Amino acid sequence: MRKNSISIPLVTITSVVVLFFASWSIAAGDLSPFDQQKGTLRIAGGTAHIPVMKEAAKQIINYNPQIHISIAGGGSGLGIKQAGEGLVDIGNAGRKPSDQEIQKFDLQLLKWAVDGVGAVVHPTNKVQSLTSTQLQAIYAGKIGNWQEVGGVDRQINLYTRDEASGTRKVFWNKALAKGDISTKANVVVSNGAMKTAIAGDPFAIGFVSIGHIDKSVAPVALDGITPALTTVRSGEYHVARGLYSLTKGEPTGLAKLFLDFLVSPTGQQIVADKGFIPVK
Repeated sequence: MRKNSISIPLVTITSVVVLFFASWSIAAGDLSPFDQQKGTLRIAGGTAHIPVMKEAAKQIINYNPQIHISIAGGGSGLGIKQAGEGLVDIGNAGRKPSDQEIQKFDLQLLKWAVDGVGAVVHPTNKVQSLTSTQLQAIYAGKIGNWQEVGGVDRQINLYTRDEASGTRKVFWNKALAKGDISTKANVVVSNGAMKTAIAGDPFAIGFVSIGHIDKSVAPVALDGITPALTTVRSGEYHVARGLYSLTKGEPTGLAKLFLDFLVSPTGQQIVADKGFIPVK
C-alpha cells in the first residue's frame, strides 16, 4: 500500500453534488414562470441598475428565447418619466420617486437592492481619504488643486452627473450636504462613463455607485469610512440609497414576472454578485 495515497471521502463528493443540484433547482424554479411566455419587455432608466438588469435578462432569455428584453440607461429621471408615460414597461430609479411623481404617474415601486455612492479617484492618486468639508469644498470649486488636500501640485479635474441622475442626487444630498457643484465640472452620462473617465484621468475625482467600483478606480474614504458593501451594510457609510424598479399601475405580464425574478433567490444572488446589497 502506498503511504502517500490520498482518499476523498464519499460524503464530500456527495455534498458537492447535492449543493450543485440544489443551486440548479433554485435557478430553474425561479425561471419556470417564464415557461410558454413570449414577447418584448422594455426597460430604461438608472444606470446603476444595468449590470443586474443585463444578467437577469440574460438568464431569462437563455431559458426562453421567445422573450426579448431591451435595456437602456438615461438616468433615474428618465426611468420615472418613461415608465409613467407608458414608453417603457419598467423604469429604473436610484432614488425613491417623490409623492407627486407617484401620484401623477400612478407608479408602483419595487425596491430590490441597497446601494452606496462613493467618491472615486485614479488609483495612482495618493489622496484616497477626505473629510466631508474637503469634499464639499472640492465640488463647490473652493479647492481646486490636489496639493491643498495632501496631493500633488496639479489641478483637480471635477466630474459629475446630470440632474436627472439618481446617483447624483444621493451624492449631492448625503455627501455634499446639498452644497454647490461647480459649473466647471465635467458632466458624464452614466456610472459606466464616470468610471471610464476617472480611470483615464490621474487628476480626476468623481462618484459612482459602489456596485461599479473595481480596480480601475480607487474609492475615497469619507470622514475615515471607505465606501464599500460592508460599510453600507453596517450603516457606517451613510451615502446610500435603494435601487427601485417602477411600473405604471400594478405590473402585469412579463413586467411582473421580471420583477418577481429580481426578488427571487436567484435574482437576489445576481444582486449580490454584481456588488449590491440584496433586500432579502
